[in-house]
Amino acid sequence: MRRGRLAHEKVDYATSMSDPPFILETARLGLREFVPEDADALAWVLSDAETMRYYPVLFDRAGVEEWIVRNRRRYTDNGHGLWAMILKSSGGEYTGELIGDCGVTVQRVDGVEELEVGYHLRRDCWRRGYATEGAQACRDWAFKNRNAEHVISLIRPRNEPSRRVAERNGMTLWKEIDWRGLPHCVYRINRPEPVA
Repeated sequence: MRRGRLAHEKVDYATSMSDPPFILETARLGLREFVPEDADALAWVLSDAETMRYYPVLFDRAGVEEWIVRNRRRYTDNGHGLWAMILKSSGGEYTGELIGDCGVTVQRVDGVEELEVGYHLRRDCWRRGYATEGAQACRDWAFKNRNAEHVISLIRPRNEPSRRVAERNGMTLWKEIDWRGLPHCVYRINRPEPVA
C-alpha cells in the first residue's frame, strides 16, 4: 500500500493523451470520466495516508480499481460521479497529469438523496486552489445540469482544509450528523436566485 511519495522518487502521473472528452473545463483544470488506465495515477491520491486521513479507509490497488469501476457505474446510473481532475499547463494546454478527483455524487443523508460536491487532491498539489476551482465548477454544473435546489459537501469535522474549500465554494455549515458511523459536517449552498 502506497503511504506517500518520497521527495526523490520519479513518478509519471500522466495518463493517456487519448483521454475521453472533458465534461468541465476551468482555467487550470479539465474534468473527465475516469478510465481503467487512470489507476496508477489515482493511487497516488487514494493510497496516500495523509491525503486520505479523514476518509474511513486507505485504498490498496484493488480498492483504487474498484473506485474507478464504481464511478463509471455512477456515470451510467446517474449521469455523473467523481471525475478525473486533469491539470493544464500555464499556457492552458492539457498536461495529461491526473491530480485528483472532483465531481457530483448522489448521497443519502438523513433519508434524503442529496447531490454532493466531493473532491480529493494529490498532496503535492495542495494549497494552490485546485480543489476550490474544481468544486466551484461542479457546483455550477449541478445547478445547471441537474436543476438542483441546493448541493452539499460532507466533511469530517477536523478536516479544516476541506471545510475551507467548501466555504470558498460559497457553502455554509447546515448541520452536523452521524453519517456512515462517523461524525460529519454537512455544508450546503442553495441555488442562486435568478438575476432580474
